[in-house]
Amino acid sequence: MNAPATRLPVALYALTAGAFGIGTTEFVIMGLLLQVSADLGVSVAAAGLLISGYALGVFVGAPLLTAATARLPRKTVLLALMAVFTLGNLACALAPDYPLLMAARVLTSLAHGSFFGVGSVVATRLVVPERQASAIAVLFTGLTAATLLGVPAGAWLGLQHGWRATFWAVAALGVLATLVIAWCVPADRAPEAAPSLAEEIKVVVRPQVLLALAATVFGYAGVFAVFTYIQPLLTRLAGFDDAAVSPILLVFGLGFVVGNLLGGRLADRRLVPTLLGTLAVLALVLGAMGVALWHPWSAVLFTGLLGAAAFATVAPLQMRVLQQARGAGQNLASSLNIAAFNLGNAIGAAFGAQVVDSALGLGALPALAALLTLAGLALAAVGVTLERRLPQPDAAACTAAS
Repeated sequence: MNAPATRLPVALYALTAGAFGIGTTEFVIMGLLLQVSADLGVSVAAAGLLISGYALGVFVGAPLLTAATARLPRKTVLLALMAVFTLGNLACALAPDYPLLMAARVLTSLAHGSFFGVGSVVATRLVVPERQASAIAVLFTGLTAATLLGVPAGAWLGLQHGWRATFWAVAALGVLATLVIAWCVPADRAPEAAPSLAEEIKVVVRPQVLLALAATVFGYAGVFAVFTYIQPLLTRLAGFDDAAVSPILLVFGLGFVVGNLLGGRLADRRLVPTLLGTLAVLALVLGAMGVALWHPWSAVLFTGLLGAAAFATVAPLQMRVLQQARGAGQNLASSLNIAAFNLGNAIGAAFGAQVVDSALGLGALPALAALLTLAGLALAAVGVTLERRLPQPDAAACTAAS
């Protein structure tokens, strides 16, 4: 891999292109829930479980594929993962019924965690140490762009031409992203002395690493308890019609962009205060949405604030895990944290399905979701406290090992 440089390299933006395609396929289903529900004859709650199925596939696939490909060149791994992603979206477009659509979503998800896990490590090694959180933020800008452009465009395309057309378009994105990565990401050699799986596991079972992973799970569970059901929340509570959902998702995407860049820059300066502060703000925004969603204009405002607060946490959460898994465990820990994000997605979507189908209904969802994020904040605080009480490895040695 090329030596790090102060200026962010073109290869980093090639990784962003892959992240854009993967982010689009993960999130676009949220703007298509009602269409999928009607076309396949399932409930909205059942359609929402397509997000849970995808997220659980990421949770399982991320550590397994990362371990299986540990001795391969990283560029080869990234290209293979993009091929799986593209084939999975083709299968989604062709799925004739709900079970096969669920299976196709799980197939697609297998590429997700490893791509972001390996991509995060590659990104941090392309830049100098003081730019690592920003490099991760640039990688995850692909997700923000997917939310800003891909998801609203996919929702519009699904409304105009059916939800299957959206998955055909995402498969085409996968082909383009594969070509960009093949062209721009520098070739690398297979690791000569990759750490064994046992060595990596020994690192990721450190208490601070496990607490950092748990903070990711619960912190993001609150986001997806609400975001999974954003279409019915906007139409049934705020009173918007179906055609308004796509433009409002643009506001959410703008919030993603602002939050992602802000979170990366703040984490470069002071990681721990940024981690705890962004999780606290996210919980506050989720709680306030319980009131804001009953009024159209405040619903739009808080949809944007949710995007900003949610993605401001991503770079700090990812960097926290990489920091705690110094040296041999970074590849596995990085992928496990992507898995943790998606386990949070699955828990949040499943939690939301239970609330939506209960007597509490949609209106109670944001306030209850805030409790999940508060649990993530508490876990992060416990991890920080534990870290301060224990002796830490020498920083220079950790950097060299990484």
